[in-house]
Amino acid sequence: MSSTIILLLMISPLIGFLVNGIFGKLTRKASGVIACAAILTSLVCSILLFSEVDNNVASGDSAYFDGSLYEWISAGELSVEIGVRIDSLTLVMLLVITGVGFFIHVYSIGYMHDDPGYTRYFAYLNLFVFAMLILVLANNYAMMFIGWEGVGLCSYLLIGFWYEKKSATDAGKKAFIVNRIGDFGFLLGMFTLFAAFGSFGFEKVFHDAEMGHYTKIFGENTLKIATLLLFVGAIGKSAQIPLYVWLPDAMEGPTPVSALIHAATMVTAGV
Repeated sequence: MSSTIILLLMISPLIGFLVNGIFGKLTRKASGVIACAAILTSLVCSILLFSEVDNNVASGDSAYFDGSLYEWISAGELSVEIGVRIDSLTLVMLLVITGVGFFIHVYSIGYMHDDPGYTRYFAYLNLFVFAMLILVLANNYAMMFIGWEGVGLCSYLLIGFWYEKKSATDAGKKAFIVNRIGDFGFLLGMFTLFAAFGSFGFEKVFHDAEMGHYTKIFGENTLKIATLLLFVGAIGKSAQIPLYVWLPDAMEGPTPVSALIHAATMVTAGV
């Protein structure tokens, strides 16, 4: 599987965010085109990966890719790598994120054409898509958590985009606080798994869990407790009872933002 395509898929939205964020005085047309081009590049890369995996399956080769880009943190037994895992579920989510995200970007060009924060809006939108890509491409819980928190940050920035309105800032703060409650559960679940398996990597955790090779820090209920804690994070991100109170107020942000939050984020993070 081409590492170049995977890298381009990941960094294109980040480049769009940096260009629009640093060169904030770009013309409106340039800002919209740069943002849309970044997401279109990721969409094309997602389609290419999908076709490559399909060809691999047809030829009898592996349909999956799991690799480390580099070691980020190494301290004693703690090792955190920046890595990518691509399987059938990842590919479906990539197509949803980049496909839905691209059309929302295109629609936003007309919807936001008179808004004074036009360039800032597209910078946030590109960062949002980048965070979602990190979330679904991660091959370990630590990297997944970075994408998870990135999505939460971007939700806050976009829901409170019109910060001159008190209702918008209140909605942004509510979304941020409620999601942090869910994220705390996710964080506890993540470290419970690390204490039990000695690794954040999906492959090792799944394999050792199946074989029963892990430290039962909570006895026979260790995996159940870890899973329930991770589920708390999903409840917050997908706005389920009781952590749903932020969702109605999320409409304070621009309408295309609500479409991106509901159609893409909830699918990738909550489900």
